[in-house]
Amino acid sequence: MVFGTVCWILVGAIAGVLIEWTTPGVDPSSIIVTILIGIAGGLMGGFVSAKLGLGSGDIHNLLVATACANLLLILDRVKRAQRA
Repeated sequence: MVFGTVCWILVGAIAGVLIEWTTPGVDPSSIIVTILIGIAGGLMGGFVSAKLGLGSGDIHNLLVATACANLLLILDRVKRAQRA
């Protein structure tokens, strides 16, 4: 379980960095905030996939964690763009 949680955190952090680097335009939040949102999404996706029975450390688990991290980051960007 510890290995799975560490993987989810790493996947989320990597997703945050990739979103920061690949999204064009001015980012409304700092890279630290983006990485933290990515980590939260990675943890959320990892726990959801574990509860769905996909197992800990499985490739499906990492894919769900990556998808959730990206989803949270995109939702954050949309919400911040609407405020501006």
